[in-house]
Amino acid sequence: MVKEIERYGIPIVHMATITTISESVGANRIVPTVAIPHPVGNPKLNAEDEHALRRTLVKKALDALATEVTEPTHFE
Repeated sequence: MVKEIERYGIPIVHMATITTISESVGANRIVPTVAIPHPVGNPKLNAEDEHALRRTLVKKALDALATEVTEPTHFE
């Protein structure tokens, strides 16, 4: 589905814990996340630190959207 959406000119960011799966489905912009049960969060953190973590991941995803890529690229 990722490739089909990008084919229409809409950039997609795939945020995933297992980035090899992202590559196998054809994602070009990949943002590695935290853990399988909590990909964009960490319930062990206090509320303020978890908010900062989530904000960082979303910022990476937005930066990835603004970046031209021609092949699968990981945004660390």
